[in-house]
Amino acid sequence: MTSTGRAKPMAYLAALRPRQWVKNVFVFAALVFAGRLGDATAVGLAFAAFAVFCALASAVYLINDLRDRDADRLHPVKRHRPIAAGEIAPAGAAVLSVVLAVAALLAAFRISGALGLAAAAYFVLNFAYSFGLKRVVILDVMMVAAGFLLRAWAGALVLNVEISHWLVLCTGLLALFLGFVKRRQEIEALNGATASRPILREYSLPFLDQMIGVVTGATVVAYALYAFSPEVAQKLGTQHLGLTIPFVLFGIFRYLYLVHQRGQGENPAAVMLADLPLMLDIALWGVAVVIALYVWR
Repeated sequence: MTSTGRAKPMAYLAALRPRQWVKNVFVFAALVFAGRLGDATAVGLAFAAFAVFCALASAVYLINDLRDRDADRLHPVKRHRPIAAGEIAPAGAAVLSVVLAVAALLAAFRISGALGLAAAAYFVLNFAYSFGLKRVVILDVMMVAAGFLLRAWAGALVLNVEISHWLVLCTGLLALFLGFVKRRQEIEALNGATASRPILREYSLPFLDQMIGVVTGATVVAYALYAFSPEVAQKLGTQHLGLTIPFVLFGIFRYLYLVHQRGQGENPAAVMLADLPLMLDIALWGVAVVIALYVWR
């Protein structure tokens, strides 16, 4: 057992942050919107890409936690992370990170050269983020958004389908929305205390609220234009994608409600997995997409 009561295997598992793997569902976007859900081979390839990005994400989290362990010890929540809490030795975490990264990249290149390049780009991007770019205001959030775009791009590459510019735009804007909200809640959680992370000193609540307002409006408009686009209707073979717009609106507004009324949003994955109305909304959005793309054409 570790000093905090967690068994060593559980401490290593916690360090991999499996709850954050939900972010990798973006690799399935191309599978769904390309109409390939009924293709068993395509589904298998998408799940393989998902597994690759889960392993890479965990490798990146280990690197980031190693890099930030001293600052994390000053944070009321992050101090409980296994590396910051001393449950895992830095050397052990470093070895595990290397093993995961190498295994994931080798698997990605074995599946597809294109997937391998996308996975390598994702790892390099996050490595650069951890070792400097996360200290550059605004660019730090844009780098996180780029990670989501690479996931969606990888999902298209592994299936050898063209990625829609609409998918890129909507994914990027949604990622920026989540990123700026995360920064906002990190600052609010300080409650006047000095920020342990230098980048947080570059932001303020009024500034972030403005950024969130801009990105929220842009996300809603972009998705609505996408859903009603004649080009998209012709390409996807359906004119009913507009059915999904109410679920997108409710999801964004519900998330803002949780941020401003419940003080949540510092951990987007945790919010999405803990709030029942939001989970139901995401599920219903998925059902509406399937109906529009596969049933009511």
